[in-house]
Amino acid sequence: MNSTIHSSEDDLVFLDEPDNEDTSVASRPVQTWRIMIIDDDPDVHSATTFALGSLEIQHRALSFLHAYSAAEAREILQKESDIAIILLDVVMEQEDAGLQLVSHIRKTLGLTDVRIILRTGQPGYAPEIDAIRDYDINDYKTKSELTRTKLYTAVTSAIRSYEQICAISASRRGLEMIIHASTELMALQGMQNFAAGVLVQITGLLGLDTEGFVCARHILAEMPEAGEDLYVIATTTSYANGLNRTLGQLGQVTASDIVVRSLNARQSVFEPEITALYFNNVAQKDFTLFLNTGLHLNEMDKRLLGVFCGNVSVGLDNVMLTSRLHNYAFYDPLTGLANRLKLLQTLNETLLTSLKNRSALSLIDIDHFAETNDALGHQFGDQLLYSVAQRLVTSFGEHCQLARVGSDTFALLGEENMVCPDKILTLFNSPFDVDQQEVQLSATIGLIKLDDYDGDGSEALKDTNIALKRAKMNRRGGYEYFTRDMGVEIRERVLLMHALRAAFEHEKLFLVFQPQIDMRDGRVLGAEALLRWKTEDGRFIPPDQFIPIAEYSGLIVDIGEWVLRTACFELVHLRSLGYTNFQMAINVSQAQFSHPLFMQSLNKALADTQAPPNFVELEITESMAMKDPELLIKTLHQIKQLGISVSIDDFGTGFSSLSHLQKLDVDKLKIDRAFVNEIQKNSNEGSIAKMIVQLGKNLGLSIIAEGVESEMQANTLLSYDCHMAQGYLYSRPLTRDDLHTWLANR
Repeated sequence: MNSTIHSSEDDLVFLDEPDNEDTSVASRPVQTWRIMIIDDDPDVHSATTFALGSLEIQHRALSFLHAYSAAEAREILQKESDIAIILLDVVMEQEDAGLQLVSHIRKTLGLTDVRIILRTGQPGYAPEIDAIRDYDINDYKTKSELTRTKLYTAVTSAIRSYEQICAISASRRGLEMIIHASTELMALQGMQNFAAGVLVQITGLLGLDTEGFVCARHILAEMPEAGEDLYVIATTTSYANGLNRTLGQLGQVTASDIVVRSLNARQSVFEPEITALYFNNVAQKDFTLFLNTGLHLNEMDKRLLGVFCGNVSVGLDNVMLTSRLHNYAFYDPLTGLANRLKLLQTLNETLLTSLKNRSALSLIDIDHFAETNDALGHQFGDQLLYSVAQRLVTSFGEHCQLARVGSDTFALLGEENMVCPDKILTLFNSPFDVDQQEVQLSATIGLIKLDDYDGDGSEALKDTNIALKRAKMNRRGGYEYFTRDMGVEIRERVLLMHALRAAFEHEKLFLVFQPQIDMRDGRVLGAEALLRWKTEDGRFIPPDQFIPIAEYSGLIVDIGEWVLRTACFELVHLRSLGYTNFQMAINVSQAQFSHPLFMQSLNKALADTQAPPNFVELEITESMAMKDPELLIKTLHQIKQLGISVSIDDFGTGFSSLSHLQKLDVDKLKIDRAFVNEIQKNSNEGSIAKMIVQLGKNLGLSIIAEGVESEMQANTLLSYDCHMAQGYLYSRPLTRDDLHTWLANR
C-alpha cells in the first residue's frame, strides 16, 4: 500500500505500507524502546506513530511520548527517563526552537545517552553542516526524504547506538560502584568485619534485597579453635543465629550443599534460586559467600561480578596478610599467647581503669630451662614451653591475661586473688608430659601489686622483673613481691654502673699498692695492686660496691686488663729503682679469667711492659677455683708455663673441695681477714687460720695472711708458722708515689 500524508508545511512520505499492520498495545512486549516525538504538527505525530508503531527493534517494541512545542517538551523531559530517541523538529515556536532544545537537553538536563534525530521541512533555517558541527545531535534529516524504510533505518541505527552507550554507561557505573565498594572494604580491619562488608557491598552492587552469609576455613586468627571446619563468619539478619557456628550447625542443607560444591570446584555456582560466590586468594584459603537469590546475569553482569570478586580476593589477601602481621606483632607463634607488646597494651589499659585497684602482675621464670634445652634439644624445649603455656591457660586463661615475654618467662596479669604465687607454684608440683617423657620443673616468680602503682606499663613490667631477679638471687623456686626499696636499689646500681663506665673512660680509676711483708724480719716481699675509684666530688666508692657492678655489666674485663697492664708497668718501674726482688700480686676476676682472650691479653701485657713473669703473681678467688675446675686447671697450666705464680685469695670463705685443691697448680693460699680478725689473746678463735696454715704446708704451698692489724695477730700467725702478711700493722694501701717514699724510708 502506498500512502502520502501532507502537512501544511512539511511533507513526510511513507512508501510501501503493509496492509496488515497491528498496532495494538497488547501485542507488544512490556519492555519497549521509548521514542519522544517533538513537533508542532499533529499530523507528523500521527504519521510517525503509524509508520513505526508495529515494528520491533532488537526484539523490543516501540512506545511514544508526544510534545507539540519546545516548552511542553521541557516539562516532559524534566519528569521522564529512559528515553532512547528524540525525533525533534527544528522550527516550532521560533525558528531555532529545536536547536535551543538540543542545548537544553544536553547541557541543562545532562541527558547524554539519548539519541537526537533532527527533522526539518525547511533546511535553510538550520544548515545541516552547521547544526551537526555546533550541536550534539546524532542525525539530521529533511522530512521529505524520510520514507518509512529510511525512518526505520535511522531509528534502528539510533537505538543500537543508544543500547551500546547504555551498556558502556552501566559498565562505567558498575565499575565505579566496584571501586567504591573495594575502597570501603580495604578500610575494614579483621576477617569478620571484612566478610560482613562483602555482604553489604555485594547486595548494593546487585541492587537486590537478599539474604546470605559468608563462611571460611583456616583463616580465622580470632577463632583459633576453628580447626578444619567451615565457620559462618558474617551473616545478614535471617541467618544471624548461625554466626560463628559451623556450616553444618546452620541447618540449611541446600545452602550447605551449594557452598561445598563451590569450594570443591573453587569457582562460583549459579542456580535459579540460590548462588554461591567463590573468592580466590593467594593463600588458597576457603572463603565463600552464599546468597538465597538466584542471579540471572547477562554477559556484562558476569564480567562486572568477576571484577568485583577479583577485587574482593585482593582485599582478602590484604586482610589475611594484615591478620598475620597483627599476630606476629602481638602474639607468640610458639604458644599462641600474647607477647610482650600485647601485654604492655593490656597492662597500660588496666593501669588507667579501676581494675588497677585489685590487679597484680607476675613474671614466671622456668628454673634451669637453658640446661634442659641444651641437654634434650630445642625441639623438646619448645614442646616443654608449650606444655607449660597450656597448663597456665587451663588454670588462669578464663580470668587472666597470659603472655610469653621471654624465652622461658611467662607473664600473668589479673586480679590479686588469682595472681597468687602459691596458686602458680602449685602448677609445677606435678611433672609435664612431653614426648612421652615426664619432666619435673620448678619456677621462680616476681610479682607487683598495681593498686598503688604510679608508673606506666613498661615500668611495671620492669619492676616486676626486678622482683623476679631478687627472687632468683635469694632462692630458686620461690617468689618476691616488688617493693619501693628494690626499685631504689636497682636504680642506684644502674646509675653507679653508668658512672663507673664514665670514670673508666675518663681515667678516673687508679691503683694503690699494699705492701706484703716477711713478718720474721720485716723485709718487703712485694705488694698487692688494689683498684680504687674516687668521684668528682672527692668520695671514694668502696670496691665491694663497684666491683660486683663491673662484673655484672661485663666492664670488669676491660678494667681487669687495664689493672694488669698498669700493675706490670709499675713493677718494671720499681725494678728500675733497684727493687729487683719485688713481687706484684694482681687480682683477676671470674669474668676476666674465663674470657676466651684472657691468655692473649696476659701475654700481650707481659710483652708490652717487659715485666718479668716470675715476679708477677695472679690472685684468684676460691669461688672461681670451684666454679669450673676443668677450665681452671687448663688455664692455670698455661699461666704457670709463662713463669707466673698463682695464689688463692680469701681461702676458707667458700666451699672448697680438697680433692679439687690438690689438682690445682697454685703456689700460695691467702688467709682471709675474717679469720685473722678472730685471733685474740688467750682464745682458740684463731683455730681456722691455724688449720689453713697446716693445710697449706701439707700441700706444699706458701701462706700469707691479710688484714693483720696488731702485733698479737702477727705473733700468733708466726707461731702457726705463717711468715707472710699484709695489713695496717705494716702499711695501708699506698699510691704509687707514696709507695716509692715508703720503700725508700725502709
